[in-house]
Amino acid sequence: MLSPKLHQAINKQINAELWSAYLYLSMSMDAQAKGFNGVANWFYVQWLEEQDHARILMNYLNSRDAKVTLMPIEKVDTEWGTILEMFEQTLKHEKVVTQMINNLATIAAEDRDFASSNMLVWFIDEQVEEEESARDMIFAAESVADNKYGLYQLDKQLASRVYSQASPLATKE
Repeated sequence: MLSPKLHQAINKQINAELWSAYLYLSMSMDAQAKGFNGVANWFYVQWLEEQDHARILMNYLNSRDAKVTLMPIEKVDTEWGTILEMFEQTLKHEKVVTQMINNLATIAAEDRDFASSNMLVWFIDEQVEEEESARDMIFAAESVADNKYGLYQLDKQLASRVYSQASPLATKE
């Protein structure tokens, strides 16, 4: 059985993952409106991945006979000045999510809830990847910031990013 503190924190994390999805969908739509279809694709894939993260947590709560409580999604920004600004905000946001995941892991450890601790390892590893990906995109965007052809090439490269379902869902669905 989950402790009330961990149960509440996981529900809060579900909301945060859905907010993240909403943020990345907004970034995707802004990039597409500006003609950056590859960047839009990159953020669209992020949108899908964040929904997976929420679904993994919802499945976990259900597997532990704990109620999923969905909360309202707060407003997100709808416009960014540059592609670089989008990726900088992405890294900043992913660092906040990393702290939230670390908080969940701390609560699970304090509760001696080994099942939850084990489940959270995937999220801890995922956050390392998310932050690295955002840093890589910042470097790429900085590298071509003043070069229209370079930005064009980067946009074309990002169009090739494809979504793959998060591994914890592959065995559930």
